[in-house]
Amino acid sequence: MKYSFILIILLSIYSCKKNVPKVILKTELGDIIIELYPDKAPITVGNFLKYADEERLDSSTFYRIVRNDNQEESPIKIQVIQGGLFEDVHPKMLAPIKHESTKETGIKHVRGVISMARYEPGTASSEFFICVADEPELDFGGMRNSDGAGFAAFGKVIEGMDVVDKIHQSKADGQYLNPRVLIYSVRRKPL
Repeated sequence: MKYSFILIILLSIYSCKKNVPKVILKTELGDIIIELYPDKAPITVGNFLKYADEERLDSSTFYRIVRNDNQEESPIKIQVIQGGLFEDVHPKMLAPIKHESTKETGIKHVRGVISMARYEPGTASSEFFICVADEPELDFGGMRNSDGAGFAAFGKVIEGMDVVDKIHQSKADGQYLNPRVLIYSVRRKPL
């Protein structure tokens, strides 16, 4: 009886982990598979899945890289790649979403974490970034952004960090990739 109870618990844990939504970003440099955390960041994950399900990020790009050699002006250095629709106003863009800070979600900006780019809290919509290194200054209370609210992390790369690193080392004019890296599609990975 005791062992069957333990087996049920282990199967439940495995089943929950297995059913975590994943997305595949197919890029011209290879695939990136990201596990999403809807239990921790439901609004942000819901927004990203809507972009994927409605094919709004197809033919978008990774267009910006931030690394130590291209942010001389910033006292707080970070290392990320940024992608999305690129334009401030784009016909595929959805309305901005509520900001889910790392204080609320507990998802820290470590290597491989995906998060939403924004101006002010509550302005994130289609633009996202992936951390190339651990970035605590992007968490709530961090000072990469002067408001201290941090950014809304909502998942983590589970396959394809080599692709992320390759994008991060690509040729750029300042922080903008030249040429940009095409994202062919963003789709849910079948369970």
